[in-house]
Amino acid sequence: MRVDLFDFNLPEELIAQTPLENREASRLMVVDKKSGEISHSNFRSILSYLKKGDCLVLNDTRVLPARLYGVKEETGAKVEVLLLKQEEEDIWETLVKPAKRVKEGTVLSFGDGRLKAICTSESEHGGRHFKFQYDGIFYEILDALGEMPLPPYIREQLDDQERYQTVYAKHRGSAAAPTAGLHFTEQLLQDIAGKGVHIAFITLHVGLGTFRPVSADSIDEHEMHSEFYQMSAPTAKLLNEVKENGGKIISVGTTSTRTLETIVKKHDGIFAESSGWTNIFIYPGYEYGAIDGLVTNFHLPKSTLVMLVSALAGRDNILHAYEEAVKERYRFFSFGDAMLIL
Repeated sequence: MRVDLFDFNLPEELIAQTPLENREASRLMVVDKKSGEISHSNFRSILSYLKKGDCLVLNDTRVLPARLYGVKEETGAKVEVLLLKQEEEDIWETLVKPAKRVKEGTVLSFGDGRLKAICTSESEHGGRHFKFQYDGIFYEILDALGEMPLPPYIREQLDDQERYQTVYAKHRGSAAAPTAGLHFTEQLLQDIAGKGVHIAFITLHVGLGTFRPVSADSIDEHEMHSEFYQMSAPTAKLLNEVKENGGKIISVGTTSTRTLETIVKKHDGIFAESSGWTNIFIYPGYEYGAIDGLVTNFHLPKSTLVMLVSALAGRDNILHAYEEAVKERYRFFSFGDAMLIL
């Protein structure tokens, strides 16, 4: 299947640069996954589409302030480091700019030496592995010295870094936010639960591969990145009961979707306590086994995320919905509006 089948015209000005003041004030497009029928609403109206006995599944990962600015100890040259994945206690896989200045053995200093990093090896795609040295608690130092790694298409500064976190963010480890969850407020979640809708949490630490474009001409040639996921035994029990009782499982975001589908495929059609790494690639032709519906944002052309939603609702239906979104001036991507597919 050709990647250009998932292309569409997206005016650059529709890519949202800043979050709305009120999280739940975004617009909501509702798409019938079978008929492709579209309706327009606001995000708070999601309450009317959720029924007692359904289950909303949220990714409770927390974004690290993973972008660090430092200098080479030897020369004082400025270097930018982006933490990608913790491989051992103090060893991280990173992206570095400019990478050519950093070789094995290079020592970097951040915050006037409060944090230091020694390059231990090079990794694929121009990355580097670093061993960090510090006194105290690493994450407290990172909170003090690091910046939120906003996606490359967002050029505005974020005044409040918590706006790139969901209100239920808990487990540190992501290089990017599960942005479909940014629309929820604590009050809206209380109202959803008050309606008899179950709320379940899973964890998938989002990697920057989320933003990596599909450079291959054919979908089959694209290699997905791996991300760490985790589901607890109580969550698995709840999801199995919802399925058995005829309720719908509605995933919030493509990250939750990839986690749920990975676990169900791994455990012969049921949910089970599980953790590990997933590189599942979902595109048309894939048969969903875990979810019945999806809350998601509007994604970029030819992205793996557009392919995932097309697998759920059909490519033609999704491309028509995106054409409608452009015409109606919906806001796209991380700080943009939302789509509910049911």
